[in-house]
Amino acid sequence: MTPWVKRLIIANVGVFFLQYVGDRTISAFLSQLELVPGAVLSHPWTLVTYMFLHGGLTHIGFNMLGLYFFGPRVEERLGSQRFITLYLVSGITGGLLHTAVSLWVGRYVPVIGASGAVFGVMLAFARFWPDVQLLLFFFLPVEARVAVVIMTVMSLWSGITGSRSGVADFAHLGGFVGGYLYLKWLEQRAGVKKFRSRTVAPVNKETLAAYKRIDTKSVHEVNRDEVNRILDKINDKGLASLTPQERLFLSNFVPPDDRVPPPT
Repeated sequence: MTPWVKRLIIANVGVFFLQYVGDRTISAFLSQLELVPGAVLSHPWTLVTYMFLHGGLTHIGFNMLGLYFFGPRVEERLGSQRFITLYLVSGITGGLLHTAVSLWVGRYVPVIGASGAVFGVMLAFARFWPDVQLLLFFFLPVEARVAVVIMTVMSLWSGITGSRSGVADFAHLGGFVGGYLYLKWLEQRAGVKKFRSRTVAPVNKETLAAYKRIDTKSVHEVNRDEVNRILDKINDKGLASLTPQERLFLSNFVPPDDRVPPPT
């Protein structure tokens, strides 16, 4: 597990433990961390703290499972500082959109949970590896980019119709929006061509040699299957057959001396 993914899971599980074993004083304190649409101006910190509270075991379980599966690869791709910024920005924009819609319709429903932040991480995953197959709802195999479209349509429909009681659909959508805007800002800041040239290894003999020196045993199990798949593709079809996304992903695992400098 990557550094910030590990810290976020520990923090969320720790707060969840306090929610359900704490005394009245702790419970009263934690209730001040919920995001209440009508109290955002007087309690601005809740735009961040609400992400670390959850409504039950299933709620935190799904969120942490999503963070565990999508987070490590996104953090390795972006770097730890950019990853935690992506996570927080997505969560904050999720809270802001939930607040805006709640005030508009006159329903001041409090919101808790890391869903908006995790949705932003999921969007980043789909942006970097759009063709990777995911099991949506644990049984439906779809490409990552298709999964994002499906989740967007479901959240938008449910949010408008109110068909899923107790689900903050607009916080989910806000997470997608925040994640997208942050990634676009990164590209604009570095310049798309410069960003890609500094993170995608060139196709040459030196690159092939660097890929062959990857120690797959040291690769995290979350990423190992994908690394092996890409290496097998190189053996079968050659280095030129790799997509830019595959070369970008594989470049994260080459030995340090062969690695292309990360973007600034």
